[in-house]
Amino acid sequence: QVQLVESGGGLVQPGGSLRLSCVASGFTFNDGHIGWFRQAPGKEREGVSCFTGPVYADSVKDRFTISGDNAKNTVFLQMNNLKPEDTAVYYCAAERRGSSCLFFYDSGMDYWGKGILVNVSS
Repeated sequence: QVQLVESGGGLVQPGGSLRLSCVASGFTFNDGHIGWFRQAPGKEREGVSCFTGPVYADSVKDRFTISGDNAKNTVFLQMNNLKPEDTAVYYCAAERRGSSCLFFYDSGMDYWGKGILVNVSS
């Protein structure tokens, strides 16, 4: 059974930083692809970053960095210079086969965390 558990979200002022973590159990980096998606209020879910590559959405390039700790089956998302438009629920997601992660195709991801709220506000 695969479980993805996110942590590290919260309230931050514009220009601030947060680091999200996703601990995976039942899934290792060798099993497939893992990455981050987000869903802002009233908007569709969108891809943020995929660990393979890595790949970043244009809206977060040069501000967000994805990294991983193989030994701990944990993937991180360092988010710097946060903007109000980054406010969203952030989800960790994984897939065993295919390239949904690389192309931010959320319907193709096999496993999802429950999500964690990032609120960028002054």
